[in-house]
Amino acid sequence: MQKEGIYLIDKPAEWTSFDVVAKMRRITGVKSVGHAGTLDPFATGLLIVLVGKEFTKRQNEFMKLDKEYNATLKLGFESTTGDPEGEITTVAKGLSLGKPEVEEVLKSFVGGIEQIPPAHSAIKINGERAYKKARKGQDFEMPKRRITIYSLDLISYKYPLVKFLVKCSSGTYIRTLGEDIAGSLGTKGYLTELRREKIGKYDIVNSRKIDEIDKAKLTLP
Repeated sequence: MQKEGIYLIDKPAEWTSFDVVAKMRRITGVKSVGHAGTLDPFATGLLIVLVGKEFTKRQNEFMKLDKEYNATLKLGFESTTGDPEGEITTVAKGLSLGKPEVEEVLKSFVGGIEQIPPAHSAIKINGERAYKKARKGQDFEMPKRRITIYSLDLISYKYPLVKFLVKCSSGTYIRTLGEDIAGSLGTKGYLTELRREKIGKYDIVNSRKIDEIDKAKLTLP
């Protein structure tokens, strides 16, 4: 029975990407297991899991692929982490924002832009994960990075919720993008939902949920 290979997993909410890797390690019995691109615990969607040394050594190849996300941004509120896991505060009870204004702001982000990754992220700063430094209350500066937003389309808007679909380069933080969009609209905001739908040519429609994988009938997708 073939166990090593590339698995497309639909990560559930509240699971960390490492939780998925650990589960796949137990299911397959293969020690060398990794993933190609972290999804925050609150986020769902496509996670590429690589099983076996032949595949884990290709991790960087998959990490560099473009991504596509479906996200929901809540305006008028601020989160310390940019998502539902942080401390939430209300900054505006109502804003007079029309759909045309929201669409215009989304368009302004298309192209090559600079982004400052969130402090609560897995990026290493002087050998330590940024989120660990942030939890300790340490002061540090996150380095800017150049990213590309290929498209940013409004799915629906009814204040305070903005739902959008974004196609972007690797290294893009959608939490930060959401905060920046809110800032351009004259307020604060955080992501309430985030779902990764594509990584390069790999699509969520071809993924499998963890609880659907049966150890006795394990096959490659």
